[in-house]
Amino acid sequence: MIAPTRLLCLVALVPLVPTVVLFVFPSLWPAALAADALALAVALADLVSLPRRSALQIGREVQPIATRGAAHSVTLMIENHSRQAISLMVVDDKPASVNLPDALPPIQIAAGGRRRLVSRVVPTERGEVFFEKVFVRCDSRLRLWYGFWRYPVADVVHVYPALRQIGRYALYARTNRMSLLGVRQSRRIGTDNEFERLRDYSTDDQFRAIDWRATARRLKLTVRDHQSNQSQRVVFAIDCGRMMINRTAGESLLDAALDAALTLAHVALSQRDEAGLLCYDEDVCRWLPPRAGRGQLNRMIAAVHDVQPRLVESRADTALLHLQEHCRKRTLLVVITNVIDDRNADRIRRHLAPTVGRHLPLVALIRDEALLAPVQAWNRRAATATLERAGAAADILLWRRQVLADLEADGVLTLDARAEDLTADLVSRYLAIKARRLL
Repeated sequence: MIAPTRLLCLVALVPLVPTVVLFVFPSLWPAALAADALALAVALADLVSLPRRSALQIGREVQPIATRGAAHSVTLMIENHSRQAISLMVVDDKPASVNLPDALPPIQIAAGGRRRLVSRVVPTERGEVFFEKVFVRCDSRLRLWYGFWRYPVADVVHVYPALRQIGRYALYARTNRMSLLGVRQSRRIGTDNEFERLRDYSTDDQFRAIDWRATARRLKLTVRDHQSNQSQRVVFAIDCGRMMINRTAGESLLDAALDAALTLAHVALSQRDEAGLLCYDEDVCRWLPPRAGRGQLNRMIAAVHDVQPRLVESRADTALLHLQEHCRKRTLLVVITNVIDDRNADRIRRHLAPTVGRHLPLVALIRDEALLAPVQAWNRRAATATLERAGAAADILLWRRQVLADLEADGVLTLDARAEDLTADLVSRYLAIKARRLL
């Protein structure tokens, strides 16, 4: 698109003066005609100086993997193939799930020159972010005209879940300050000196675990395993249906569930346990069998980076049946969901209760603060509508407590936590289970 600027409109007003004078002195029409011709000639000459669209070549450099909530660098490379300097303004594509500057500062590129423009974008949602176009505005030499060009520059960025909690846990665990994260330490039953077996050394083992006498005897690095360090299984079943689509503190309940599950997976893998993942809505949409090792956490992060909550009814029965078929070994089943009606609560209870004994099920319910907030806002002087909302919220809260009590009566471990407290509460419960040797 080519359009006139405001300056050209002002230049077009210059011939207006001799035109008005013609009403008084009609004989000055040659001067008025000359002014019109001069303004037209200047406008057309400046239009010719406007760079063509083909004079610019634009590319984008961006890392294919980003983290939700963390700044990500995007670089635009602009080359001028014309024989004149070009003044321009560049606007990169703006996906809905990315916060980035509306426009980069105006630049000037010399003839045959090249410029690099770097911007910092912040992805706000997980999944795939598509950058499809770059918009450029070029000015003519006298700035009487501008051209607005659109260049197809397609790139895809995969936004992974926020990993700040994992980094914070690792930092506080090394400095023995996990209580600052809300994690409650549990006293371990038994000792760490209960010998279990000798096995070959792996890269994930600590040097202090090496048995040097056995190593010298076998001529191969050998590690002593203790009873408290035996490999156990933790599988996360995460609801991705309509009950997890609500948002709290700027993120969906599903994001809070994934952050808590990945952080606990990091804790479990550091304890030499195996971790697995299952995401479900009306069907199983992700399944990652439990495995040990540092690489398992990366596989889990990659598996859930594009999982989004859907407005469909969650089928916890389908997910639990899938787990029963693929998990034969005793496993800690961590089901993270949010129940708001009897149908889903009955499905979870009916299919989790038979697993007690064979597995160790743990149901973590995420509180929807927007739904239960009227209970805390209640006071005696509140309006009638506020009292009605508080009464409805209190009824839902009592119903949730009854659901948890029924699950506990069946032998299922339960947890009811706010989204911001879910990670700390899950880690604390896992450490308590390990300390009490419930697995």
